[in-house]
Amino acid sequence: MTDTQDFSDDEIEFGRWLFTQETDFMLGAAHLEQLPDTKAVEICFAGRSNVGKSSLINALCGRRDLARTSSTPGRTQQLNFFNIINRLVFCDQPGYGYAKAPVGEVKKWQDVVFSYLRGRPQLRRAFVLIDGRHGIKNTDRPVMEMMDTAAMSYQIIVTKADKAKKKELDKHISDIEKELAKHPAAHPDILVTSSEKGAGIAEVRATIGRLVKEFEV
Repeated sequence: MTDTQDFSDDEIEFGRWLFTQETDFMLGAAHLEQLPDTKAVEICFAGRSNVGKSSLINALCGRRDLARTSSTPGRTQQLNFFNIINRLVFCDQPGYGYAKAPVGEVKKWQDVVFSYLRGRPQLRRAFVLIDGRHGIKNTDRPVMEMMDTAAMSYQIIVTKADKAKKKELDKHISDIEKELAKHPAAHPDILVTSSEKGAGIAEVRATIGRLVKEFEV
């Protein structure tokens, strides 16, 4: 698990500064040929429907409506790209584990996402969101295995930590740590957050800031 002690004051400040800069919605891509041609460091967010992806993105950027939130699972049906001053591009992936779509359409989406993860050289890390009230579920495991297969470095962000009892949350985090040890592409550090309370947001920003500093040309 990661806390602020793992980051220098400069890293915390750079992460905070980065996410206060102008953030622009670029486009929504339904097909691989629609992916934006960018040079910036890129990251992506993935997670089950209603895990809190949109809320996390809004909290990171200090906005209420940058990424749409919905009580209707499966609302995001494309790869949505956002740009922060041409230094960071992030992608909000469709929620998985729920789909108001025919099986063939869901399979097509899985193929697009896998190809994106495997063939995007500027994509430096995927962040997989896990609900702190439930831990890793069976719908998460195929995605983690897909990222292992694609050799895509990914890191777990636990969401909604404020909505879980401490004992329950600690148990889920311990179980996640054990499971990550079996996945070759998984980053060992777990980021624990509450978008509503703001807990862990500085650490996620600092983590992303590190990636920008490490990989930008």
